[in-house]
Amino acid sequence: MPPSRPSSVVPAITDSEWVIMSEFWRIGEGTVKAIMPALEGSQGWKITTVQTLINRLVQKKALGRRKEGREFIYQPLVNESQVTHAASRSFVDRVFGGKLAPLLACFLEREECNASELAELKKLLSEKEKQS
Repeated sequence: MPPSRPSSVVPAITDSEWVIMSEFWRIGEGTVKAIMPALEGSQGWKITTVQTLINRLVQKKALGRRKEGREFIYQPLVNESQVTHAASRSFVDRVFGGKLAPLLACFLEREECNASELAELKKLLSEKEKQS
């Protein structure tokens, strides 16, 4: 697992870049060829598209690389939870003015929520309340 980075330096990544990062989070490290089978099937992307996205992620310092022989080996420099939190925080700030209650209200009013999910939300809120 990569060292923790402060959230201020966690790069913003696009939806397409997220697909690439998900593959590297899944395998840990590898070559472009290592992730191509999953991406050809699920995305229909060609190797040039994947390489372009990987190069962007290297420039953003989301992926690192080292050369072994004639190939580059890529590995995540940020972990999935860091990027997920940064993206979630950005969304909440942008859409809900930084407030979590309106986000939850929006989903609870408009989405189906089963008893198990409601119990999980109650448990999370209760644990958070105990921490405060």
